[in-house]
Amino acid sequence: EEPIITQREKAGRDLFSTAVSKVRQPIESFFNWLNEKTNIQRAMKVRSTSGLLVHTMGKIAIAFIYLIF
Repeated sequence: EEPIITQREKAGRDLFSTAVSKVRQPIESFFNWLNEKTNIQRAMKVRSTSGLLVHTMGKIAIAFIYLIF
């Protein structure tokens, strides 16, 4: 009975890994596109939470403008 449990655990881990990959890849692609279009990761001079939110939302707005035009 022990090998059957091990096989089931491996199958469960494989299914979980596949599901996570299917969800992660489109999200990762979106953020790569967003960073390519807006360089959103360049927020070195942001000093506050509100400044970070303004920076992030502004960059996302620019990305949507790129997407529309």
